[in-house]
Amino acid sequence: MTDADPARRPGRTRTGETEPVRTLERGLTVMRVLGQHGPLTLGDAARHAGLNASTAYRLLHTLQTQGFAQELAGLWGVGVQAFATGQAYLGAGGLIPAARPAMQALVTELGETVNLAVLQVPDVVYVHQEEGRGLMRMFTQIGARVPLHCTGAGKALLAWQPAQEIGRVVEQMSFQPFTPRTLTTPAAYLAELEQVRRHGYALDNEERELGVRCVAVPVQDAGNQVIAALSLSAPSSRLPDSRVGELAARLQRASQGIGTVLRR
Repeated sequence: MTDADPARRPGRTRTGETEPVRTLERGLTVMRVLGQHGPLTLGDAARHAGLNASTAYRLLHTLQTQGFAQELAGLWGVGVQAFATGQAYLGAGGLIPAARPAMQALVTELGETVNLAVLQVPDVVYVHQEEGRGLMRMFTQIGARVPLHCTGAGKALLAWQPAQEIGRVVEQMSFQPFTPRTLTTPAAYLAELEQVRRHGYALDNEERELGVRCVAVPVQDAGNQVIAALSLSAPSSRLPDSRVGELAARLQRASQGIGTVLRR
């Protein structure tokens, strides 16, 4: 190999090697679109994925033959194989089995809904929930994606990342206002993250939905890396400022317990 062969230089690959990767990326994009927006017509699936209809159809047909997509009455949705594959995330030794007992104990003790979320820039993805017992219960669909800037879980996930990573992520954030309390500028958000690091917990102060507050703390893995956020959400009337510190401390103890299980 010599430098005169550009196709073989470090960092370069042949066209025949990049095309399968590009196809895989597009196929995964289509799967994500079905999970977020489906069931969809072919045209809507293509539009959400940023593809032309013929490319989207070929990808959907391939996903269908493998069981990852299905078509019913002209609408495309997620197939049963996607569900079966996703169950591996719940397997023994993983994050959710480690967190579930602690989350259930929190609900028993406090009566409020407890969530587990992971980072998928520029959003958080909710991967597990233990529902509260009150008449007014907070519910978030498992798999739902919510912008980082307006959630306690998002702040807890991002606050302890390296400064360079935080800067990169903030550049990608839209700062869409959802309520009058939403943080809508990078400067305000970065200042909020500083407060999160200082206090050890994050607060969503009706920033996503008026009348709903959330307290969140980070969850660390065996390498002391933040891999998830544990949060408690409740109507604002049940989560006044006077209870924030108490609930944050209880969440922190639960998070430490989850980390202990992950380190075994």
